[in-house]
Amino acid sequence: MRAKVDPLTLAEAVKRAVWKVDPEQSVFDIQTMEQRVLNTIWQQRLAGALFALFAGLALALAAVGIYGVMSYAVSQRTREIGVRMALGAQVPDVLKMVLGEGLKLTLTGVAIGLIAALAMAQLMKSLLYGVGVIDPLTFAVAPALLAATAMVACWIPARRAARTDPLTALRFD
Repeated sequence: MRAKVDPLTLAEAVKRAVWKVDPEQSVFDIQTMEQRVLNTIWQQRLAGALFALFAGLALALAAVGIYGVMSYAVSQRTREIGVRMALGAQVPDVLKMVLGEGLKLTLTGVAIGLIAALAMAQLMKSLLYGVGVIDPLTFAVAPALLAATAMVACWIPARRAARTDPLTALRFD
């Protein structure tokens, strides 16, 4: 039935109306349509929430991994960065160099990931709810989020490299 008030407040009146027509009819488990739909798709909603949780964890792990790799690469190149700065490289030049390398690796990974995602989209079709197999919004937002996360993870080592003191870096063994 449709109602302008909360339908569950009318449950007793509905039961009496049904029993008035047919006293043998059993009336039980009265719910709104919204509750019925939610009870029907709770497993899909749980799976979606778990996928979102694991995706967030994967994004955090990727950021930590990228930070670690870039930080290690910068620490290995401390002497080179010191020489560059001693020869006149400015802070923006060093930032651009380190972020450029991170961006190159990030774009390579995003391109490989997009190709793999397009290839796997048909296999995942049964798990998708409310979106098409190749959803343009998903295929635009996910790589952009990954690239932004990678750039933030690269930014910290790049800033540290840009603050390298040339004299200290050249004395570093």
